[in-house]
Amino acid sequence: PRYLFLGNLSLADIGISTTTIPQMVVNIQRKRKTISYAGCLTQVCFVLIFAGSENFLLAAMAYDRYAAICHPLRYTAIMNPHLCVLLVMISLSISTVDALLHSLMLLRLSFCTDLEIPHFFCELDQVITLACSDTLINNLLIYVTAGIFAGVPLSGIIFSYLHIVSSVLRMPSPGGVYKAFSTCGSHLSVVCLFYGTIFGVYISSAVTDSQRKGAVASVMYSVVPQMLNPIIYTLRN
Repeated sequence: PRYLFLGNLSLADIGISTTTIPQMVVNIQRKRKTISYAGCLTQVCFVLIFAGSENFLLAAMAYDRYAAICHPLRYTAIMNPHLCVLLVMISLSISTVDALLHSLMLLRLSFCTDLEIPHFFCELDQVITLACSDTLINNLLIYVTAGIFAGVPLSGIIFSYLHIVSSVLRMPSPGGVYKAFSTCGSHLSVVCLFYGTIFGVYISSAVTDSQRKGAVASVMYSVVPQMLNPIIYTLRN
């Protein structure tokens, strides 16, 4: 199960990178940095799909660690192939529905010509702020989906690790404690990197009015985690 989740996590990382970095590199080399309206909507849609999928995959991987450490004798029965595939499909389906919903809501907005996005790629909230029409419904949708996508997976991860820590503290042998923490170390590092960069970006955006700083901060969660995740799991293996 772990390698199934790792494979899909890698695909999500590749998807985010190929959606944002090529256009970013092209714009860096050109004097006039442009992207078409259709290209911008496509970028928004695929970033939401892959980022949302990675979000739920991290929660599924936390449950996998919980089953391996807290219920080792029943691990193969709990994390059977059908459940693993189902968790992957659910994560992809939910993120796809969310991305299509936001993309369709963007289509109802009207935009003025020659707009400038103060980011290296088309980010959903930045695109909405440039609209000339009423964006109340779009903003409400962002708050609702952000609450679901941030609250549900993160709550599942915290719940899993609370049970893992409780089980580890009851282990009599130091070897078992070390093995348990080494099993969770790589996943916990990726979780901290994923949520830490996202929360850090939005906190920094809230306390600063500099568009350049906000654009640089957006690179932190669109490029850095995708570069470091393979290194973290390679060192673990």
